[in-house]
Amino acid sequence: QVQLVESGGGLVQAGGSLKLSCAASGGTLSSYTMGWFRRAPGKEREGISCSNTMSKITYYADSVKGRFTISRDNANNTVYLRMNSLKPEDTGVYYCASTDSGYGCYEHTSRSEEYGNWGQGTQVTVSS
Repeated sequence: QVQLVESGGGLVQAGGSLKLSCAASGGTLSSYTMGWFRRAPGKEREGISCSNTMSKITYYADSVKGRFTISRDNANNTVYLRMNSLKPEDTGVYYCASTDSGYGCYEHTSRSEEYGNWGQGTQVTVSS
């Protein structure tokens, strides 16, 4: 079973940038659909971006579209989330997740219930 470890979170001022990493072990990243989710304080977990195998589908939530970019480095078994123009409302715990089911990532949504493996999360705090 693939194991996922996120890193790269931290405290940043509004307008700043962060790049989150999700390192996978125990599996080949190219075989997995990968998603990024966040849980903001007092809110439900939200799927913010995902990429299916071969990157044929890439999804971004409206709240991050144009500011966040998901990318893969299959050689290093790592998926990234580049976050630019950060806003205070981007504050939350960010999780990466994977599934080898072929589901989970769609053109208009990312369904958390269809991902089987989750990282421990990394905290992102954006100050105003």
